[in-house]
Amino acid sequence: MNAGIQETTLVEKVLAGQRISAEEALELYHLPLLELGALADHRRTMAKMDAYDQRGNEIVTYIVERNINYTNVCNVYCKFCAFYRTERDSDHYVLGHEQIDQKIDELVSIGGIQILMQGGHHPKLGIEYYLDLLSHLREKYPQVNVHAFSPPEFNHFAEVFRMPLREVIVRFKEAGLGSIPGGGGEILVDRVRNRIAPLKCNTEQWLKVMEIAHAEGLRSSATMMFGHVETIADRIEHLERLRELQDRTGGFTAFICWTFQPENVVLKATPVGSAEYLRTQALARIYLDNIENLQSSWVTQGPRIGQIALRFGANDYGSVMMEENVVSSAGTTFRLTREEMERLISDAGYEPRARNNHYQLVN
Repeated sequence: MNAGIQETTLVEKVLAGQRISAEEALELYHLPLLELGALADHRRTMAKMDAYDQRGNEIVTYIVERNINYTNVCNVYCKFCAFYRTERDSDHYVLGHEQIDQKIDELVSIGGIQILMQGGHHPKLGIEYYLDLLSHLREKYPQVNVHAFSPPEFNHFAEVFRMPLREVIVRFKEAGLGSIPGGGGEILVDRVRNRIAPLKCNTEQWLKVMEIAHAEGLRSSATMMFGHVETIADRIEHLERLRELQDRTGGFTAFICWTFQPENVVLKATPVGSAEYLRTQALARIYLDNIENLQSSWVTQGPRIGQIALRFGANDYGSVMMEENVVSSAGTTFRLTREEMERLISDAGYEPRARNNHYQLVN
């Protein structure tokens, strides 16, 4: 009887839009899947009701962008990554301006407005490579936002350039960096990070990049890669760290979570299914009460689960993603055109609208 009363009280708290604790999140996580999804959908409705001239709950957004991996050379050897190469591998590369321009020209030709540019931790690329590239892109493609360089990359830059982290971020912004992706978040619990990526930046270092970037006027996304060696409590701790930082800075534009992809990688873990993905995303919508936008992860889950995720807290279908190399290296190869994405959103009962990185509608 008491358990029933507590559950009802917690559900009422969620419906009222109140903040929940980590202990309450763990309790919510074990609700029946559809019940948890309905609560997340309600919180999505509350978060978006005033957006887009009060049409936020009729609209699902997406962005036309392209992933560009400027190098695959990396010296952190994450156990869940099948993309990285060393300088000894015959297929290692570093892209030059001409190669990157060709990719952006293809993006612009279909109305694209953003590149998501990330790479490995190359031990020998100096700051000139990055600043020259950013300046070149700003001059040649002023209409394209450069959403680039994750927190682990920035920590790597500070070490390689022997430069304070803030100075690196400021110089990149001055050269043309527009915003920062949330890559490398994995699980923001050091016990987990030490098992899956011991050479990558730790939790505090990841958060520090975001805090400095937000203070310098750069917005960013936040992410979580789950379904490997972490516990449910670890996932909730990850969400708590993001919520705490967002309370201070307000700099996160969106949250995106996806599941560990097990093929062709060193890390051995039993992959979680779509139900676990939907459950985790729904909990994130409820817990992250200060991050307005949640992306559906069709890239790892497939287009149909991507649709269902729109009823489990997501209000955005993510990126058309003309090119994707990292997840596909681990065995997942879903692809969508802009037309297919709009049809999937429409079939789910929403109006598809293109957006920019700040979740403003375009076209």
